[in-house]
Amino acid sequence: MRALRRIADGVAAALLAVIFIAFILQIVLRYVFDWPVGWTAEISLVAWLWLVLWGAAFVLKDEDEIRIDLLDVVAGPRVRRIARAIGSIGIVVLFGMALPATWDYVSFMKVESTSYLKIRFDWLFSIYLAFAVAVIARHLWFIVGLLRAPRVEPIDPPST
Repeated sequence: MRALRRIADGVAAALLAVIFIAFILQIVLRYVFDWPVGWTAEISLVAWLWLVLWGAAFVLKDEDEIRIDLLDVVAGPRVRRIARAIGSIGIVVLFGMALPATWDYVSFMKVESTSYLKIRFDWLFSIYLAFAVAVIARHLWFIVGLLRAPRVEPIDPPST
């Protein structure tokens, strides 16, 4: 698992490097050589899309996610377990219901490509499928953890 996490972190870092290099290249080409190009902006946008969805799917840890814990802190362990399970089940159901349509849309987009780099949109948007499957898997695993845990503590216990 640790090796997979390091690979996921490495991919995210590489995508950040691509964005940075494309940004610097765009500035140099435009202002030093007076040669405006569009492909640098396109590669930055593609890398940004992949970075956000890749990071959310494979890099972001559960404790790093933003959560509204107003009710979580005051609820008892049983209510916490039920509420978290309902939330995760809802996410699994909704993402699961959307998965076939998402697959159809991504598959359909093979007929289009980006303007400069000619990247097919099905390849470009395929990261969303990976993201959706990762969200489903993460929440299924979260539900299993809820069922196994002897006690469910608040997300961020209040300091006393």
